Amino acid sequence: MTIIELKNHRVWQDLTEVLENLDANSLVAEHLELCDYKVGGYWDEQDEFYEEIILPRSLSADLVSSSIGVTGRKRWIQLKFVLQADRMNFQDWSHPNSRQNLGELTIIYDENLQFVDENWQINIDSPFIGEQK
Repeated sequence: MTIIELKNHRVWQDLTEVLENLDANSLVAEHLELCDYKVGGYWDEQDEFYEEIILPRSLSADLVSSSIGVTGRKRWIQLKFVLQADRMNFQDWSHPNSRQNLGELTIIYDENLQFVDENWQINIDSPFIGEQK
């Protein structure tokens, strides 16, 4: 019987190298620009439908997790970002250095870094989110 220990396997080194060389900030910036900082057809956690969600253009996106998936012959990379607004940009002087959590964005790309899917989790109650019901 062959015992494989994945912790020392070359695959982890290869995956780490890919993720370290990936410019996730550029990918999320490009995605936000392409969608014009708008999310169409959004259902919130209370099953409320919003025709359009408008995000502030001065938001920042921080990569919080990345993963690679494989099923059969399909391979993909999933990047999860936390979206935040700097309160100073919105002249909220009560907390000048704090950031407001706007939600999360998960983007999935195929093995050629072509966009496959997205998943938004938006904090609808944030004063920095514009909405149309």
